[in-house]
Amino acid sequence: MKLRNIAAIASAVVVLAGCQGNKTASNSGENSYTIKGKLNNAAAGPIYLYELGEVQFEARDTAQVSQDGTFSFEGTVAEPTFYRIATDQQNGLMLVLDKGEINVVADAKDLNGTAKVEGSEDTKLFLELNQLVNDTRRKQMELEEQFKKAMQEGKTEQAEQVRQEFMVLQNQVKNFIAQHPSSVVAAFGTASLVDPNNDFAFADSMSTLFNQNIPNSKYTTLLNERLKPFRSTAIGQTAPDISLPTPDGGSKSLSSLRGKYVLIDFWASWCGPCRQENPNVVRMYNEYKNKGEGFEIFGVSLDQSREKWLQAIEKDKLTWPHVSDLQGWQSSAASLYNVTAIPQTVLVDPQGKIIAKGLRGPELEQKLASLLN
Repeated sequence: MKLRNIAAIASAVVVLAGCQGNKTASNSGENSYTIKGKLNNAAAGPIYLYELGEVQFEARDTAQVSQDGTFSFEGTVAEPTFYRIATDQQNGLMLVLDKGEINVVADAKDLNGTAKVEGSEDTKLFLELNQLVNDTRRKQMELEEQFKKAMQEGKTEQAEQVRQEFMVLQNQVKNFIAQHPSSVVAAFGTASLVDPNNDFAFADSMSTLFNQNIPNSKYTTLLNERLKPFRSTAIGQTAPDISLPTPDGGSKSLSSLRGKYVLIDFWASWCGPCRQENPNVVRMYNEYKNKGEGFEIFGVSLDQSREKWLQAIEKDKLTWPHVSDLQGWQSSAASLYNVTAIPQTVLVDPQGKIIAKGLRGPELEQKLASLLN
């Protein structure tokens, strides 16, 4: 689970139409909210309220920041929903609006980094998750560099220690989400941060809890819809068959390799990390291909140039079966397996069942050793 700033995930595009769409004449309804705020170091001027829609923020209301830095919004909301208050497109603070009053105090120059919020436990939870994601992402970037250096220097034990630290960090975010199974923040965080390709079991287990605890939330629905395409390629399912052209102009199917453990390796000649990983994959292939029940690799390329594809196979000495429809990211196999980033791997057992996903480096070698030695 490679982490991004969770606030940035939802802040792609602001729609400026319908600025009064959420404002009401009175604040007496049972679903009414009030936002009262004070911005320190603020100049008098407008402040905007945006609602997070399906794909972007949509402007809902405008208020004025007074000379003393105070402002207020009033409106109604049908359910706990993510909003953003901002003085401009770069400087904003995400809130979870529900009925009741929220009080916000922040520095006008850095709303997100300085905000203190009272009256919304979900907003506090979101800010806590956002901080955890930021801290984890920074530490993971440092560990990635340490891992690369250790691998380049052949220090495999050190690399494995770094990998274990990386996994502990990654699990911190999942643990945080798991501790709040009734919160829309956790549902939104699962849909936004958890990669179903590599963490389907966790995302699916959280989806079950959200369906029990907050079944009518739009963020439960969002997560359910996101997980639908991944159910057919989840661990434990029979791997959907792939049958595509080979480098010699023939055709090869995944199902033809039944009886062996098979690593489906999604890659491309233009993918730097894929090419950097190839020497390790070649070494593992040569070590394990004739052990136990046997091991095979089924290379699925997301190339568009046949010439570059064939050159990379030859240069990197990739002697296992290869297929590609040369459609790049529109590859039918990539679509079937919901591949949105490469390198990506899927490990299939001799009966054709998916037993692991996203394995690379030491983690992949450990798995092969346990299965084939």
